[in-house]
Formats: sequence, C-alpha cells, structure tokens
Amino acid sequence: MPREVIMPALGMAQDTGKLVAWLKQPGDAVAEGDPLFEVETDKSVMEVEAQASGFLSRVSASDGDDVPVGDVVATITETREAPGEVAKPAPAENAADDEPTDAAALPEGKTVIMPALGMAQDTGKIVAWRKVPGDAVSATDVLFEVETDKSVVEVEAGHDGYVAACLALDGEEIPVGEPAAIISADKPENPVQRSTADRAPSASAPAEETDEAAEIEETETRKEAAPIGASVPAASGDRILASPKARWIAHQQGLDLKRLADHGVTQPFHVSDLETLRTLPAPATSPSSGQPEQMLLHVAASVETEGCDSFLHWIGEDGDITLSPRLLWLRFASAALRQASNRNGDKLVVDMRKGQEPDGRYHNADLSRLSQPVDDDSDAPADLVLRDFSASRVSVATAKADEAPVLTVGLQRGDYIISLDYRETQLSEAEAFAFVDGFAARVADPLQHIL
Repeated sequence: MPREVIMPALGMAQDTGKLVAWLKQPGDAVAEGDPLFEVETDKSVMEVEAQASGFLSRVSASDGDDVPVGDVVATITETREAPGEVAKPAPAENAADDEPTDAAALPEGKTVIMPALGMAQDTGKIVAWRKVPGDAVSATDVLFEVETDKSVVEVEAGHDGYVAACLALDGEEIPVGEPAAIISADKPENPVQRSTADRAPSASAPAEETDEAAEIEETETRKEAAPIGASVPAASGDRILASPKARWIAHQQGLDLKRLADHGVTQPFHVSDLETLRTLPAPATSPSSGQPEQMLLHVAASVETEGCDSFLHWIGEDGDITLSPRLLWLRFASAALRQASNRNGDKLVVDMRKGQEPDGRYHNADLSRLSQPVDDDSDAPADLVLRDFSASRVSVATAKADEAPVLTVGLQRGDYIISLDYRETQLSEAEAFAFVDGFAARVADPLQHIL
C-alpha cells in the first residue's frame, strides 16, 4: 500500500514548511527511518524521516518550495516507478464524487492541525478545548490543550475569526498533521463538533487493522521493500539506525539499542522492536566483577569561580603559598565523599587526572595539609577519580566509571561545571547527590570550610 509523505508541522505556529533539499531522489530505495528531506523552520533546519520502507515516487515539490503543512510532497511505493520530473499533483477525476460526505459538510476556513510537539510524537491527545464551536477567537487565543509525554501544552488558534469546527472530543487523539479545528472568517451558521470516530479514512490509508496485523505488515515491509538482491541498509560502524520515537522511549527506559544489533535484529529499529529488546537475555557479566554491568548514572552542578579564585589569591598574598586549584578540589572531594558516604575513619584514595593524564594518587587528602597531600603507593583500588578539565576547551565529559566514580571539573563562562559519573554499585543516588552538593558548596566558599 503506497504511503503519502506530507509536509509535517514542526512548530505550533507553522502554516508552511520550506523544503530546503531532498536527501533522496525519485526512484531511490528508502528504509523506514531514513532522512528524506530537510525542512527549514523559524529556528533551524530539520530532517524529515521516511515513515515506511519502499521506493520514493511521485515527488511533487522541489528544493526551495514553501509547502503548506499537511500537503503531500511525495509517495513511498512498494515497487520502483520510473523517476520523472517533479510534477505538481493534478486534480483527481470525479473528485467531488470520491470525497466523503462528512468531509464535504465541514465549513470552509483555515485549518488548525495537530502540531508535532516532540520528535518522538505520532499523535496528540486533546486534554480540553478552551474554545467551543461558534466562539470568536484571535490568532493568539488558546484553542485547546494537548498532552505530550512530558507535559500539557496549549495550542493557539493561529488565525483570527470564529471556531467553525472542532474535530475531536476531549480525551481523543489526533495524528500529527491531521486537522483538529477549522477557523472561519465569518461567524458560522452551523458550527460543528465531531469525534475522531466520525473521520473518513484517508484515501491512501488502509482499512483499520488489529495491532498484530499492523505489526506483521510493518515487519514484512521492512524486510521486502528493498530491491531484489539487496537488504535494508544497516548502520555503518557503531551507528544505530532507529526511528526518533524508538530512540526516545529507549532513552527514557534505559534500553540499549545496540543489543538489538548484536542479536541480528534488522535495522532501522522501531517501537515494536523494543519489546524484543526487553525479552533478550540479561547483559553479559563484567569480567572484573562477575556481576551484570550497571547503568552509568550522572549528576551535575555549576558554581561560580569567584569563591575559589578569591581564596587562592588570599592565601597567596597572606601566606605566600601558591596553590593549584586541583589541590583545593582534591581536599574538598575527599571531605565531601567521606561525609556523603559516612566513611569516617576509612582510608579514601583519589586518583588525580589533568585532563586525561595521571597527575598523582593520594589518600586521605582531607586529613592532611592542603599544600602537601600524602601520596598513596598501595595497589588498593581508588575510591574516586578526580579530573581537571579547567585548562582545556572541554567543560563536560562523561566517563565510563568502571573502577570508581569519576568527578570532572570543567570551566565555562566564569563557572566551574561539576559532573559526577557513577554506578549503582559504587554510590546510592542519595550519596551521589550529597557528594556533588557538598563538593560544590565547598568550592563556592572555601574559606568557611577550610577554617
């Protein structure tokens, strides 16, 4: 079944999209998730992905064209068609006879479509209508509220006039790009309120299917749509091909899409593949610990450099002592870790790094003289790795934290950027938060904590 490619709504106030460039040409084989073309919005240029596998055909817009949101710009067909010149679609014969009667009964006016409020969004749920059919509205009036996976967002009318039609009821979902309301210039004589159940199926859409049938069709299409003798393109190198929605859900649920690739699941991955991922055997155990590898966790903070700089300047003038900021951080990191993890009396070993290079290994730096931390020559694993990126252009860098938690300090526009990478087996969430907060407090006001 051919699938139409429409100009999506990438912003709430968007009526048209400028087609910057086609990334595929008529006749090219495409896989679901492949970038098809670039669209210019008021903020950036974004790629629009294919929503089905097959061959790009019937391209009806050129590079540089401004296309109304919801208009068809191409079709993805199951078989290759002879590529031709870009052609604007001609009116269909007997179009009036083919048009559903319910669509013909809709009042005339400007269409308000369901906007895409996130890259992973396929539909939007109407939480509540703020205007009812027949109400007068201005372009900036809130027309309805939409529920996304993160929050409830208000959608404005976008046009001055009257609400001539509301095409969904509270609690119903509308596909992104589909009409949600109609704003007419004149007060409508018979304003319309409808349910999504009253919508006529799209001429290009298949009849309603069960979830199981749809999933089977999707799987078969992905496997068979490529040219004979070829397979669906796989990712090059370590790159994983997946739909934006699948990537977002995997990120939210902490799922590793690479495991699907390792088990031979065909790319690009889709939401239906995530169920397969959940049923895969547990990850291989870590050779060093014999335990399943824990997810890498992260806590970050920022603090002004003024407190640290003032202290170092004061101690240099008053005590004639020149100190590197790293020695101050070493002491504060040891003290904050000891307090957060309640390790009073324990030996705490910290590996220092200047960027990626080793810069000393010390124990109990919080219990020794600030300018003379005690070297540690033991083979005991470190309790913390402290990395100083303040002299580089790098402000934040995620570390593997395989052996010990990693505390990184970078510099950005007059602030120290503090980030901690750790695993559940190393620190609890409460300990990690307390550690970062305690370290940041000490860096912000060193004199108070030193004295």
